[in-house]
This record gives sequence, C-alpha cells and structure tokens, in this order.
Amino acid sequence: MELMNVVNTWLNDDYDEETKKEVRRLMAEDLNELNEAFYRTLEFGTGGLRGIMGVGPNRMNRYTVAAATQGLANYLKKNYPATDLKVVVSHDSRNNSRYFAEVTAQVMAANGIHCFLFESLRPTPELSFAVRHLQCHAGVMVTASHNPKEYNGYKVYWTDGGQIVPPHDKGIIDEVNAVTSIQQIRWTGNPQNIEIVGSEVDDAYLAKVTALSVNPEAIRRHHDLNIVYTPLHGTGITMVPKALQLFGFTNVTVLESQKNPDGNFPTVASPNPEEKTAMELAIQKADEIGADLVLATDPDADRVGIAVRNDQGEMELFNGNMTGSLLAYYMLSQWQMSGKLTGNEFIVKTIVTTEMIRAIADSFSVPCPDVLTGFKYIAEKIENEPGRTFIVGGEESYGYLVGDFVRDKDAVSACCMIAEMAACLADEGKTLFTQLKSLYEKYGFYQERLLSITRKGQSGAAEIKKMMDDFRNCPPAEINGSPVIQVMDYKAGKSFSYGNEDDMLLVPATADILLPKSDVLQFFTADGTKVTVRPSGTEPKIKFYFGVKEPLASPADYESVRQQLSDKIDAVIKSLGV
Repeated sequence: MELMNVVNTWLNDDYDEETKKEVRRLMAEDLNELNEAFYRTLEFGTGGLRGIMGVGPNRMNRYTVAAATQGLANYLKKNYPATDLKVVVSHDSRNNSRYFAEVTAQVMAANGIHCFLFESLRPTPELSFAVRHLQCHAGVMVTASHNPKEYNGYKVYWTDGGQIVPPHDKGIIDEVNAVTSIQQIRWTGNPQNIEIVGSEVDDAYLAKVTALSVNPEAIRRHHDLNIVYTPLHGTGITMVPKALQLFGFTNVTVLESQKNPDGNFPTVASPNPEEKTAMELAIQKADEIGADLVLATDPDADRVGIAVRNDQGEMELFNGNMTGSLLAYYMLSQWQMSGKLTGNEFIVKTIVTTEMIRAIADSFSVPCPDVLTGFKYIAEKIENEPGRTFIVGGEESYGYLVGDFVRDKDAVSACCMIAEMAACLADEGKTLFTQLKSLYEKYGFYQERLLSITRKGQSGAAEIKKMMDDFRNCPPAEINGSPVIQVMDYKAGKSFSYGNEDDMLLVPATADILLPKSDVLQFFTADGTKVTVRPSGTEPKIKFYFGVKEPLASPADYESVRQQLSDKIDAVIKSLGV
C-alpha cells in the first residue's frame, strides 16, 4: 500500500506527462520493475548518487537529480551565508549525462548560485581541477564511472576539489533527504547565472599535467614509443591524446572503433578497463601494429588499464596493484636520483591496495599511510598535510594520482606518466614487464585478487548485509589452514587478536583504528595472507580482496611462483566458502 502511495504521487503531482506515461506502462506490464523503481528513494550516499536510469524515486532521472541539487544548494547556502556561491558542473559520455548536467546547472542558477557548465563532456579529474582553478565552493560530475550503460550517477566535490568527506557528506545527505517533494525544488531562475566554460580550463589543466614530467629527456629519445590508446567511448578522448602529445609522444594510435563518445558503449559488454574483454580490441590493434603499450581509460577517465609486452612478446594485462607499484617505484626513484627527497614527502594507498607499495615506500624512507577505500580519502589526506609534499597515490581499482593539483584519481596524467616510465625503462633496455619482475625479486612477489559478488535489488541488499554480519559476528579462526592472528573491524574502529591458542577468544588490541568508521573487515593470518571484506558503496556488490606473498629468488622462477600464489588464493577462497 505504501508503494502505491508513492506511485500515485508520481501520477498525480506535477511530474511531466512522459514520466507519468512510463509509470502507467510499468503498472500494466512490469510490476517487478515498478517495485524496484518505487520501493525506496535512491540513496544519496557519501559520494552522491548512482543508480539505474528510469522513472521513480529509486532511479536516476531529472527529478532525483534536481532534488539532489536542491539539497546541495541548500547546504551550500547554510555553510556560506552572504557569499556569492560558485559551482562547476561536468559530465561524461553516458546517456542522459548532458541532460542531467543541464538540469543541475538550471537548479543551481534558480537558487542564485553561479554555475560554470562545461561546454561538452570532460573527464572527472578535470572537473576536480576546475573546482579549485575557478575558485568554486563545490563541483558536480555526472557520471557512473565504469558501470554498465543502464547506470548514471552524480558525484559531489567540495571546495578543495576532492569528493565530499565528513562532516560535509553527512550534512549534504541530510539536506538532500529533507527535499521530499518536487514543490521544494527551484526549477527556473536567472539563466545568466550559467557560464559555459571550455578551452581556458582545458589549457590550464593540460599545463599542469605536462609539468608532471620528471624525465623529458627519456621521452625525447623514445618519442616514437608505439602506443595504442582507447577511451572506451568515454571522455578520455578529449584530453589523453592531447596530453600524450604535449609530453612528446609522437606514435600514439587512437583505437578508431572506440574513439567516439557513446553512452551505449557498443563495442564492449562493460566499459571497465579492469575487465579483460574491454581491452580485447585495443590489444588486437596493438598486435596488428606491433605496439609496445596499450592504455585504456574508463568513461569518465579517472581509471586506466594497461597491457604490456611480456617475455614471449605477447600483450599481457597488468592489474591495478601491478601498475600502482611500478608507478610508486618510478616516482620515488626519480625523485631520489634528482635529490628531491628531503624527508618531508609522503605517498598514500588504500587499505585494500597491495602491501608492496608500502614495502617500496619503506625502502626510500618515505611514509605511506593507509586510508579507507575510495580516492576521496587520499584527497583528504593530501588536504590535511599542508606542510608536506605528496608525490603519488593509488588504489587497486586502477586509480592513480601524481601531484596534487587534482584531488581525485586521474587517468589523463597517469597515462602520461606510465608512458614516460616505459620510455625511461627503454633507456636501460628494460620493459614494464621486466621491471615488474625485478621489483618482485627485490621486495617479494605480491599477488592480489578481487572477487565481487553481485546481489541486486531489495533481497540482494539484505543478503549482502547478512554476509557482513556473519563475518563480523563469527570471524574465521583460520584461513586455508593458517591461524587468523588479527581482525580489523573498521565499523567498530577496533583491532582484535586471538588471546591464545587454547581459548581462541578475540580480545581488543591496545590501539583503536585511527580511520573513519566504515563497514569493512580485514583478516590477517600467520602466513601473511590478508583478506578484506566490504560491501560496495556504489554498486549492489560485496567485495572480497585477497592478498598473498612469496619470495622470488630469480626472475626465471616468475611463472612457477605466480602459479603457486594463484593456487593459494584459490584455496583461500575455498576455505572461506565464498
């Protein structure tokens, strides 16, 4: 009955006729979809909105976008009274993204807020840069990142250029939740409050990206490095080719079949460079032209996936931990060689990212603090360390940041730095593949794997919650035969260990976890295995992150140790029953 009350509101209130027509169709033809679209209001989470597009309060549409914008506008006015407020809005290539961006700008303008609206699609990192460059109080990026084509989203950035974190995330959520009727939304206002921006911000952003180069001489010697780049039908096409050209690379092939922005992503099942199938066409082109490196960015160009030549001359995909480790070592070694390491620098990784990055940082005596999963926490760490120099940060999900002029992961600059790293290694007769094996020999062979379990809809959310509750209330005493020696519960903010082998009772450790509370569990075993369990904050998934390590005595042992580690992860997964 409650659901039908919400449905009737959409049929009888001031919603447009096309929306009402679709609601009536669902009532007649698809009651399951009607329930999914109306059983709740799409939650404005700590990063904003993300959901399937369609009618209803649990879908991305002009009304949910406008309500979120009204809530954000209300929060800005409360936080900056008697201030000429400014926001900047951008969007990716997804279906309806431009429309949602324009709705956002119109509602901001109707609230008397000056809104910079990009003339067309632009990458997420450029939006992050533009917040500070244009001296805005907030920014909005309309994107669902690498999700399937049915999705769209709405990410909010604060005045520092980073995604919202406490206390602003909770404050904005409260204001958004207070918008319970479309009558509370200001739809029309002074159109002069909307200012279209484009090339001026592009040029300023690209100048900052280009200045990141730490070894331009290597690029000059290897400017013809054979590179294939694909934007996967997304925003990367607007910036990545230009940035690579400005760095000095002259032999970049843009994959024609995936060059044009298209929200239907016609050549891939999912526009996610983490997935092998999304990279297949680019790898085919690389084999066709004998390329050394493949670069692929997701639809909003904040993540990058790569493929490199292995010892057999075949293109091999690297995961985010591999690329992040290479990038961390490259930046730290270059800074050390140029005498720039003063003891005041730091790098950052997330709790689910490979421990290899910490080992690398330790070898250069550079601190590497952990933050919660989500690049906004890396941005927050940068903001909270004003007297120290941030060099590089990364997360396992293919997101990297070099320098601090952007406060989110940046695939544009990452593409350039990865290409420069390949050019620098070519000077030494090495490749990215041989360099990775050298790092494994030096620091240990780290291998990680992500297992995502999808559970959609209302019943799926309940199932995910039960899985987390079960792991929290009955943590495993051993994993794959190795005793669990520590449990980190980020929701409780506590670290636990087993008192002794006889009673096997969890007892609190002496120190609390000095990170914000989050629904995450980590298990550490005696043999060095690390398992992290967390529900996704943006997708109907529960994610398991597995990490294992063994020594690599010689690069010749690479394949055998890799198989040994892979088999071990298989056994860990089996022992947990997931």
